[in-house]
Amino acid sequence: MKRQPTLFLSHGSPMQAVDPGPAGRMWQALGKELTAPAAILIASAHWETALPLVTGSAHPGTIHDFGGFPRELYAIRYPAPGDPALAREVEGLLQSAGITAGIDGVRGLDHGAWVPLRWMFPDARIPVVQLAVQPSRGTAHHQALGRALAPLRDANVLVIGSGHTTHNLREFFVERSAPAGTPTPYAVEFATWVSERLEAHDTDALLDYRERAPHAARAHPTDEHFLPLYVAYGAAGDAPEVRTLLEAYEGRSLALHSWMFQ
Repeated sequence: MKRQPTLFLSHGSPMQAVDPGPAGRMWQALGKELTAPAAILIASAHWETALPLVTGSAHPGTIHDFGGFPRELYAIRYPAPGDPALAREVEGLLQSAGITAGIDGVRGLDHGAWVPLRWMFPDARIPVVQLAVQPSRGTAHHQALGRALAPLRDANVLVIGSGHTTHNLREFFVERSAPAGTPTPYAVEFATWVSERLEAHDTDALLDYRERAPHAARAHPTDEHFLPLYVAYGAAGDAPEVRTLLEAYEGRSLALHSWMFQ
């Protein structure tokens, strides 16, 4: 059985579900390239909990966790099955690593999960389990989550972190009313730093990004959209091969950079 890679995907605006843009086109190509996984475990920035939780529903619903978008977006459903057995396995792996974890038996899939997956695997046949992030617990905790879940890769489970390389929505919405232009320098500098640190396997710097990365507080006023990177990177093991999947921007400041680790 082929070992699955891990992925960090910048999921972009919910409108990527309607107009795929560069990220959606990459997701489409990636879905065709990957060996079909038996299941998917996806950590999404849009589910925040105090302790790690995973979805345990056999039939997770499609959560439209946003407002003010065109009606057609709310009509989209991603009816992938859940995988209660995988949820229990994830819970067990985390607990074996000394991480208290649990299962939410009713929660569905938020747009951080279903927007990229609807382009990667449009037939929605592959079971999906979603993992929450814990912003109060920091980067090292999320890397530990990933490391605990690394054995899933050998069971043909695709581990994905879905967040954003930069995520300053206040600046993004201000820029929407301004003329289009080149990416904001701070976003370019931050995304470049992340890419370089990943290529160098500089885990210490990545874990301490708040202190070491240029413009870290501006790129991420809050941590939740960056934390899924650490889950994906941690699940890839020591010094994984790093492949850049996308270097692009939504607007001028939302970096859509995405990576594969294997």
